[in-house]
Amino acid sequence: MDYVVIADAYERIEGTTKRLEMTDYLVDLLKNTPKEVISRVVYLTQGKLYPDFEGIEMGVAEKLAIKALTRASGSSESIIQKELQKSGDIGKTAEQQLAKRKQSTFFSKKLTVEHVYETLDKLAKTSGSGTVDLKMALLSGLLTDASPKEAKWLIRTVTGNLRLGIADMTVLDALAIAYGGGKETREKIERAYNISSDLGRVANVVADLGIEGIEKFQVMVFEPIRPMLAERLGAPEEILEKFGGKCIAEYKYDGERVQAHKTGNKVKLFSRRLENISNQYPDAVNLIREQLDAKEAIFEAECVAVDLETGDMRPFQELMHRRRKYGVEAAITQYPISLFSFDLLYVDGEDLTKQPLPQRRKRLQTIIKLNDRLKPATQKTVNNPRDLEDFFEEAIEEGCEGLICKSISKDSVYQAGNRGWLWIKYKRDYKSEMTDTVDLVVVGAFHGRGKRVGTYGALLLATYNPEDDTFETVTKCGTGFTDANLAKLYETLQRHIVPRKNSRVKSTLEADVWFEPYMVLEILGAEVTLSPIHMTAMDAIRKGSGLAIRFPRFTGNYRTDKSPQDATNSKEVLGMYNAQLKKIGETLF
Repeated sequence: MDYVVIADAYERIEGTTKRLEMTDYLVDLLKNTPKEVISRVVYLTQGKLYPDFEGIEMGVAEKLAIKALTRASGSSESIIQKELQKSGDIGKTAEQQLAKRKQSTFFSKKLTVEHVYETLDKLAKTSGSGTVDLKMALLSGLLTDASPKEAKWLIRTVTGNLRLGIADMTVLDALAIAYGGGKETREKIERAYNISSDLGRVANVVADLGIEGIEKFQVMVFEPIRPMLAERLGAPEEILEKFGGKCIAEYKYDGERVQAHKTGNKVKLFSRRLENISNQYPDAVNLIREQLDAKEAIFEAECVAVDLETGDMRPFQELMHRRRKYGVEAAITQYPISLFSFDLLYVDGEDLTKQPLPQRRKRLQTIIKLNDRLKPATQKTVNNPRDLEDFFEEAIEEGCEGLICKSISKDSVYQAGNRGWLWIKYKRDYKSEMTDTVDLVVVGAFHGRGKRVGTYGALLLATYNPEDDTFETVTKCGTGFTDANLAKLYETLQRHIVPRKNSRVKSTLEADVWFEPYMVLEILGAEVTLSPIHMTAMDAIRKGSGLAIRFPRFTGNYRTDKSPQDATNSKEVLGMYNAQLKKIGETLF
């Protein structure tokens, strides 16, 4: 398959802001893709070579890309730097420079998807001495053979700035239309993705075997299942009403959620963002290897920092000292952990995700050899508000954030990759005004003034709306940032700048700079108010009004453990607003 076919499709997708048109162009691309390379085309369209959990990145910095472009184009590095400053897009700069190429290459060959992928794969896996030179040689070789248009998309791909505005959900829609028989099969294809986190494997199966193959799609150890998420409510009565009067309440620990995979003596841990974090928690890996009585298993647990002398749980901030590449052994001693398991998803060949929670939990308890460092999360079955409130107070006293209340009905399956009312968070701060934090996505920024000239003065933040896979603005935040924060944000966000508002972002405000939804920040505000300019829960309370967070402040916590789709969603903010009104009414009367 010629690589120019992909480049042409990307050009058409980039040229529209309409989601339906984007999907149509992607459907055409997938239909014209030979089955033997469809997984590679899907990965490249995601801007990667493998699913995220493989941890393989191309790792090409802008500096290296400029040097490779210099070699391929014949232009000087200073000229390329100057053009890049004007365009702000290394892809466009590559296109412009190769269009001006004075010397034609007589021995250049037509680029194919296979050759591009294999070269990028070699580039990504290069390590050791001479890595930089070899990566530059591989990339400049591709650029030398590329047309200006192909060079634009190649260099955007390797630097992690594809800027297509296409999310995984759009790819699923396109696969359903192209190979599943229509958009109505999207749900089945999405489930396959949710239990594998591998869009390339899903594409292979549906292209080769159709929807029948997808229906037989299996959970596999070491392919992380996308985590189930919870809604939230602020009163025991409301929670029990949702569950028909009875539920399991479980401690909500102040730690890091991990998904553990085991086969024999091999163990891997994945974060809620599906990153392999096994190297950060070798003590947890050993615990699972020694204390889990199963040949194969996938289970979820909360990894919590603990004081081994007192047994007391430590706050999440201390656990974050474990997220490092070096000095892990010292961190193990300084910040020891315990694992509190709360769900079993797979064991010894049996997929449990379609079984009710009580059955999953019962099986979990049979395979854990208990000790002080690995044990099931504390839970209780409750059927009245007083018991739920008492258990809540007990959890707070033990150093937890609150409770996760879970349905125990026959329909209480594991909803991989989805947020629903089968799980409900109950935290103390939801009972009053907004003293609880929210996790918001950075979608734009405004230039700084005075001391902040050269950085960002304020960030435009958004909630996530899972119903249409968009990000809805909810506040502008310029408070709580130290000089170090501002410098780090500016540097990190530079690579995620897009030339115009991302098609998934809903905003009436015009930011000075727009970003692809990527970074999640923890924010604390004073209250949730009606707003004529912000888009979160627009028209839900009053026609023409959305919701906004008033007096927001950055807490200093970068939610690197959360993807943009895991951020606080629009319905949660609406629930907080309604709970706030209810509390005010109780106070007045």
